[in-house]
This record gives sequence, C-alpha cells and structure tokens, in this order.
Amino acid sequence: QVQLVESGGGLVQAGDSLRLSCVVSGRTFSSAAMGWFRQAPGKEREFVAAISASGGSTTYVDSVKGRFTISRDNAKSTAFLQINTLKPEDTAVYYCAASKTRWLPRSANQYDYWGQGTQVTVSS
Repeated sequence: QVQLVESGGGLVQAGDSLRLSCVVSGRTFSSAAMGWFRQAPGKEREFVAAISASGGSTTYVDSVKGRFTISRDNAKSTAFLQINTLKPEDTAVYYCAASKTRWLPRSANQYDYWGQGTQVTVSS
C-alpha cells in the first residue's frame, strides 16, 4: 500500500518561508513523478509544481515561479516544496501526489496516489 505523508505546514506571517515535506512509502519512489497541489477555501484544487522521477526536470504554475521550489531526495523517498516570501493568497491545504509516470504531469487526474494534506495559513 502506497502512503504519502505531508508535513511542514503551519501558521506564518507574510514574507516568511516554509518547507513542506512529503514522505512516500510502499512503492519505488525513484520511478514516480511527484507533484504538489493546493486547495484554498471555496476554490478548486490547483496544480502548483511537479518534478520528474529523476529530479532533473521541474515545472511550476506561473503564479508561483520564482518563489516556490520543488525538489526530491530519492534516497530518503521524500519530496519537498520550498515556499519563500509567503503571501496571504498562498493560504491553502497543500497536497503532495505521486504519479506512475516518470515525467511532469500537471493534471490531478494524472496522479495515482495522494497525501492527506498539510495546512498553510499566511497572515498579513
């Protein structure tokens, strides 16, 4: 059984930074593309970033480019999302997801496994 467990969320002030982590167990992490999504209150879940299985390629939604960095440590079966210069509009539940593809899926329906989410709340 594949499990994804996120951590690192919290209540922060605008301008702060956070690093979210996602530990994956139960399958070969190094063969899975990883992604991060977020869902703000009253809004649909949106794609944030993805990283290829090797870690050599990444893609981001335009609204977070320059502030968010996705990375992974295949030896530790962990994916990360570094968020800098947090803004109130970044407030959301952040989910990590794993895809059986090795490349860069950007749609939620391309992911096979999901974590339970971690709340990020940014105060102004």
